[in-house]
Amino acid sequence: MQQALTPSPEQRLQLIDRARHAVLDESQSPAVALSASWIERSWRRCLSSGLRPEQEVAFNVVPAQAVRHTEEANHTLVQAARPVLEKLGRAIIDTRYFIILTNAQGVVVDVSGAIDRADRRADAIARVGVDLSERSVGTSAIGAALGELRPVWLHRGEHFFSSTSFYSCAGAPLFGPDGRCAGMLDLTGIDAVERPEFKHLAAQSACRIENALLLGQPHALMVRLNWPGHTLGFDADGLVCLDADGWVVGANQIARQMVSQLATPGHAGVHIGDVFGIPYQLLFDAAKRQNPVIEVPLWSGLRLNALPMANAETTHGIDAGAGGRTTENVPLKDLETALIRKAVDDARGNVAQAAHLLGISRATVYRKLNNKKHH
Repeated sequence: MQQALTPSPEQRLQLIDRARHAVLDESQSPAVALSASWIERSWRRCLSSGLRPEQEVAFNVVPAQAVRHTEEANHTLVQAARPVLEKLGRAIIDTRYFIILTNAQGVVVDVSGAIDRADRRADAIARVGVDLSERSVGTSAIGAALGELRPVWLHRGEHFFSSTSFYSCAGAPLFGPDGRCAGMLDLTGIDAVERPEFKHLAAQSACRIENALLLGQPHALMVRLNWPGHTLGFDADGLVCLDADGWVVGANQIARQMVSQLATPGHAGVHIGDVFGIPYQLLFDAAKRQNPVIEVPLWSGLRLNALPMANAETTHGIDAGAGGRTTENVPLKDLETALIRKAVDDARGNVAQAAHLLGISRATVYRKLNNKKHH
């Protein structure tokens, strides 16, 4: 009889215990695979810092003055997250899991959901000000999400300390409008059924919090982005916020994955004209139309669908058409051709150089210019 490819819950716990014994007791590579390689890396970091699995975990609260500072510094994050946490709490209400929100250092800034305060194991971690970083509580979804900067799932004995092996948790990092890590979202259960699907749920909820943080930034225009063939208006969209002059004031992680110019955290001094191969005024003009969706070329040669949406609070009284000029009646292909022609002119007729700067092929340059060759 063929053995099932997916181990049962009991088999999973046995595999974790064997891997744990190999690494933590004998300092060997595990004979069986862990659910993720980052778990072993985290275990070894804990060992190298002098921690031992049998130690008790204190779940220390940072000093009162530091708690107040943490609350003030993360007020915007907490306010942006609360509507998402409320909906998330309803989704998991029957699972014996609850929600923890931390800052980028792993200190708890908010909690939500069905928390059993009579259980000291829940009360120990579900308190604002508790330090749940890796250096404080060893391997956990919180420390891992912040260290790996990706969604994770962690079950029972995959935690470093023996005294935390009754927790199961999923975590996802949170990124601010500038692209830097702003904190993390955690779903934790105690003696609960393993639910690896919570990694996806945490990541999806983290995306919504990031979008709320982004839209809370002062901006004149928000542009939704997605690849052609995908419907705009959903959580899978990239979001970029601009000021009235077309400068990028923030973007979500999805937009940074779509557009290489936005990938670096901070992206200071990025103008949307350096990203899209169209005048930025066209985006503001499109936002005024009944059907504002337009196709925009990237300087890389790729194309995205864009849905520009004006922010009424910051654009009131501003003519976003740059001094009253409008590009509304200019066909997109003509704008592309003009920009390519300008690149060729700037390169003094050197098509190869212009194509290299635009990130497209010479054949594309010739085709866009109606095969009018520049030598």
